[in-house]
Amino acid sequence: MPSFHNSTLPTFLLTGIPGFEWAHTWISIPFCCLYLTALSGNTLILFIVLTEPSLHQPMCYFLSMLSTTDIGLCVSTLVTVLGIFWVNAREISFNACLSQMFFIHLFTIMESSVLLAMAFDRFVSISNPLRYATILTHRRIAQIGLAVITRGTVILTPQVLLLKRLSFCHSHVLHHSYCFHPDVMKLSCSDTKINSVFGLTVIISTAGVDSVFILLSYVLIIRSVLNIASPEERKKAFSTCISHVTAVAIFYIPLISLSFVHRFAKHAPSYVPTLIANVYLLIPPVMNPIIYSVKTKPIQKAMLKLLYFKGTRL
Repeated sequence: MPSFHNSTLPTFLLTGIPGFEWAHTWISIPFCCLYLTALSGNTLILFIVLTEPSLHQPMCYFLSMLSTTDIGLCVSTLVTVLGIFWVNAREISFNACLSQMFFIHLFTIMESSVLLAMAFDRFVSISNPLRYATILTHRRIAQIGLAVITRGTVILTPQVLLLKRLSFCHSHVLHHSYCFHPDVMKLSCSDTKINSVFGLTVIISTAGVDSVFILLSYVLIIRSVLNIASPEERKKAFSTCISHVTAVAIFYIPLISLSFVHRFAKHAPSYVPTLIANVYLLIPPVMNPIIYSVKTKPIQKAMLKLLYFKGTRL
């Protein structure tokens, strides 16, 4: 059995979809479509928000942050996922693995933070519409964006450093198409209690705390909406939250499912965590631009304006 230690850094082997190696070329087709949809959709959202003056408002700035994190998630996994499906390129060095893991978790934490900021945006918009622009100024939004990046970086740096101290003397085959913290940690023959506790702390202090505050925001939003006398105004207020609620659901449900599978469903078929992991990283970036394009009228109008302008030029 091969022995790995930090003095001779290990080379890990990534895994496609166990049991379906014969179909990897065919499986790559829907994956390519999903990556193209996610990258083009989020890039279009960013382009529209940056170039359309009418969209220079807090909600759209937060949406552009969400699109940025979604692009980051896609780019972080694209090379290894498609490399496995296309040419069976499974090897990844220890440092490259840690770098990929860092950025995957960073953009995940950032997305959770942005969803929390968007919940706050909806609360301010509904509960205090007259002061909306004065509370969420350009400077404050920039500060929130900086805080989102700083928070993820500060929390994740110790997690990566704790992995570098481990020895790897057992199997070096990972169970995903990319490097995922619990997956890498399980391959170590060192004591990983600190890593496990710290990893759980990271999840609780980020996605756990964010989800609680998002829920609290919606309790306050519902209370504010119920104080509105007009049924039409209530319906209009609720409709502005539909896109965000959907985005929260498609982000947190796969994330919770993946954490649950890694910690409790150890006897599940090997392809189950792999499929959930791919859903967790691909579905939110694919669906978010679609959700906001369909449900947000300012984004709809800007897209139609862009398409009409291109059509007239042709």
